[in-house]
Amino acid sequence: MKENIMRKLIIAAATVATLSATPAFAETSGEGRIEARGGIAWAGGNEEAIAGVAAGYDFDLGDKAFIGVEGSADKILAGGTDVVFGATARLGVKAGENGKFYVNGGYSFNDSDAFHAGAGYQHKLGKNVYAKVEYRRFFDTVDVNTAAVGVGLAF
Repeated sequence: MKENIMRKLIIAAATVATLSATPAFAETSGEGRIEARGGIAWAGGNEEAIAGVAAGYDFDLGDKAFIGVEGSADKILAGGTDVVFGATARLGVKAGENGKFYVNGGYSFNDSDAFHAGAGYQHKLGKNVYAKVEYRRFFDTVDVNTAAVGVGLAF
């Protein structure tokens, strides 16, 4: 039990350190972001609403591609569920001036730990506002899927 809590604290600390340090690495070629999101999670014939927040940073890999990191906190809105924290990397291609298609993968943790992978699309609605849609699959003892939409601020 103590090892599990310690591992979660180390992962959370590494995520926070990565997110706070990434602007120093990026110079001027990248973009930070914060967002709120909501959607649905399903597994084994059960469906529940989810809500969450995330913060991340995308580094430009030229005019056509990017790589990013993200820390997140999501909650299934059913009674008695815990917040699921995540540390995620994403890799994608830019679609014109405003769009980003990406794949992602990372690690989620709460009472149980799981790897997750997915894909999404993010689109700028103005200078600093964006909307996104994303699918993720969590690989645990029971496979859990999520589909979410989000709105965020880029800086």
